[in-house]
Amino acid sequence: MTLTRVDHLTIAARFAAAPDDWPAAARFDPAQRWYHRLAAEADHEVWLLTWLPGQGTDLHDHGGSAGALHVVSGELTEDTVDTATGRVTVRRLGEGIGRRFGPRHVHRIVNLSSRPAVSIHAYGPALTSMTRYRLTPGGLERVAVERAGAQW
Repeated sequence: MTLTRVDHLTIAARFAAAPDDWPAAARFDPAQRWYHRLAAEADHEVWLLTWLPGQGTDLHDHGGSAGALHVVSGELTEDTVDTATGRVTVRRLGEGIGRRFGPRHVHRIVNLSSRPAVSIHAYGPALTSMTRYRLTPGGLERVAVERAGAQW
């Protein structure tokens, strides 16, 4: 049996390059981030997310799914937490930039710029849960677990 490794960044970049093929056009919601699932395959899924200035996520993981994100337009800032040390690494991701992450990745993403941003996210396997965290002097503290189909 041969296992094929899914390259989530290649998938995200391919979707980012073809917005006319998206089953839904990007929308912006002033009350919260807007998102729409673009594709669901046996080994991965793809999401379109939009971010107005100031919109972002809490610290979270992807419930054991690996993945990637690709910035279609605008700029996003990613804070990644080293789960062993609590150290935070900050990355600015501009238009056309993407990055892969593993199944134990904990991060938050925010639009700190003054203009809207659009990104594509690919996950494999498909998301079933996401754990929310807060960073305390003692390290990461679990706040909540959200389930696909229930909270999103």
